[in-house]
Amino acid sequence: MKGRYLNLAASGAALCLTAVTLTGCGAVGGLTGDNEVTLRVVAADYGDNPQNSSATYWKDLADSFEKAHPDIRVEVSVYSWSEVDAKVAEMVKAGKAPDIAQIGAYADYAADDKLYSVDELLSVKTEADFLGPLADAGKVNRVQYGMPFVASTRLLFYNEKLFADAGIVPKDGKTPWQPKSWAELEAAAKKLKAAGVQTPLALPLGREEAQAETMMWMLAGGGGYTDNEEAYSIDSADNIKTLEFLRDKMVGQGLTGPVEPGKLDRQAAFDAFTRGEVGMLNGHPTLLKQAAGKGVKFGMVTLPTSDGTEHSAMGVADWMMAFKTGHKAESGAFLDYVYEAKNVTAFTNAYDLLPVTTSGYRAVQSGTGGSAPQLKTFLAALPNARLYPVGKKSWAGVSEDIKQDIGKTVQPGGQPAKVLEDIATAARAADPR
Repeated sequence: MKGRYLNLAASGAALCLTAVTLTGCGAVGGLTGDNEVTLRVVAADYGDNPQNSSATYWKDLADSFEKAHPDIRVEVSVYSWSEVDAKVAEMVKAGKAPDIAQIGAYADYAADDKLYSVDELLSVKTEADFLGPLADAGKVNRVQYGMPFVASTRLLFYNEKLFADAGIVPKDGKTPWQPKSWAELEAAAKKLKAAGVQTPLALPLGREEAQAETMMWMLAGGGGYTDNEEAYSIDSADNIKTLEFLRDKMVGQGLTGPVEPGKLDRQAAFDAFTRGEVGMLNGHPTLLKQAAGKGVKFGMVTLPTSDGTEHSAMGVADWMMAFKTGHKAESGAFLDYVYEAKNVTAFTNAYDLLPVTTSGYRAVQSGTGGSAPQLKTFLAALPNARLYPVGKKSWAGVSEDIKQDIGKTVQPGGQPAKVLEDIATAARAADPR
């Protein structure tokens, strides 16, 4: 296995909402004490409708923190995932960086010396509680700047009824599907198609999260975005073979449904799964509630690999960071509070995500954290999961190139080797070693 492990979090959960600014305790600007500090926090929304917006969590957190810290106000602006990274980038460019941001990447800001290091901010107890591989993933030049916020791994979901109707599993519902290789995956997809399933395998390579879907398949094919030395290996032979399999065996045989993979976004695929139109697709923990809410009975397995041998699975982590605004002590106090066990558990349970701390991991593992029992299946994939190369300043641009072009590789007549070579060439130029 290659590269960094334990790549977590639902990186890119489905979101809505325009910005919501939350101010704890009802304090009014201009009427506060002379020694009061106001922390400006920008956070991403993990809800998929106004009723479960993350705004509620942050308001409650800010209120309770202010009661214990009367000299610190906390104002939180919550944005959808489709805009939160751009909002923070605009603020930084304008010279008005927030004190704290909870977004998708940190390395470019760390490389530009705009962030406090973790050991400047957190108590020893808080810093030591991070899961080791995640803490390592938050480092640039061996110094940690990114604090993991939440995590997720990915599993292959399948519709139990459609599988039973197609004769892939017994109708008694007691025998789960346990594929090991892509040959078994292809065989199941063909049976689903023969049974009239509209989309045997959803392959969302649209812009929303193409970089994640691509990485899942690359890892299952024995490849990945980087090699053992963390150098980009996007155009490796294994990665080319993976995309050729998807082009020829899945898309080419009409097993991926009516929507072209390059135009299919993740949430659209999730929605189709909850309508009973999809036989199988890769999903993260937020799909648990979405599918169960629509009455879809499903199973979950690790994505089969090209040759049936075990390879690393993918995980995702979202990140907290504190900008150098002059409020180091106040930001550190608030972050210590964010990472208290009760607050971590409240957020991860609300959105079926995985904790990033050792204490939270143990709580889910033991069943004492109040989380959904099915999360244990995702948790089991966590220790050996692989991350995006988030420690590279170049990753944001590389990810954008993948979103833009990867769908072309699986079109009929697509050229995986050429597209991957172009992406890899640009990646290496942006990341000289």
